[in-house]
Amino acid sequence: MIDLHLHTTASDGRLTPGELVERVHAAGITVMSVTDHDTVAALIDVRRAATALGIAVVDGIEVTAVHDRRDVHMLGYFIEPSDISLGVFLQEQRRRRVERIREIGARLARLGVPLDVDALIARVAQRPGASAGRPVIARALVRAGRVTSLQEAFDRFLGSGQAAFVPRTGKSPAEVLDVIHQAGGIASMAHPGVTRQPALMATLVGAGLDAVEVYHSDHTPDVTRELQQFATQHGLLVTGGSDFHGDGSRDRPLGRISLPVAEFDRLCTAQRQV
Repeated sequence: MIDLHLHTTASDGRLTPGELVERVHAAGITVMSVTDHDTVAALIDVRRAATALGIAVVDGIEVTAVHDRRDVHMLGYFIEPSDISLGVFLQEQRRRRVERIREIGARLARLGVPLDVDALIARVAQRPGASAGRPVIARALVRAGRVTSLQEAFDRFLGSGQAAFVPRTGKSPAEVLDVIHQAGGIASMAHPGVTRQPALMATLVGAGLDAVEVYHSDHTPDVTRELQQFATQHGLLVTGGSDFHGDGSRDRPLGRISLPVAEFDRLCTAQRQV
């Protein structure tokens, strides 16, 4: 089995790199990629743990871009984690994330739901290179007894259109494509069946998009077929994975989604030609 979309505690996952690798091994996955949001902090530990268990690893990342004030997630595979330009870019991405958390905290305080945002940021800072997002706030709201679940936190406060929601600012998807390419990576648009932006997908093909994530836990069979046709029509590579964040986060279990071996072989061939 091949799962190229996984998350750890370096971003918004619930498992440490070591814990995730153990779960991946137990699920029978033989090729994995951790694609934490805007950070490569977990990759060294993931590779060390996976190698010991005979699991092949593709260095990856999920970068947040912004288009029409909406998040667009771009996956990067076979990146060079130590690339200097990538490091500078990700540092700025994480700075923007911290600013956003502070503004969300301020809005929650005005709503009568105060949180110690500085403590949350400090906790993230204890893990060098880690990134923080709205799930950090959501989990704090649960711990404080303000909501009963992460879903309620987003439904009442943090989701788009809610009182504490703060729109993201950042680079465009095309600019993120360039960053991934400069780091030696292959760029894929994450879960396009969820974001549903066909015009943007077509634009990105012209900007150098390499692949689309066809296989994803949130894609129905019809959407998967539709995206496969799009990839074939435009000569794109195909990626896929569970988007697993941890038990109880969403219905995205390990072992249910697997990228076909033939598609993975195409990715590897393309990487060797970069």
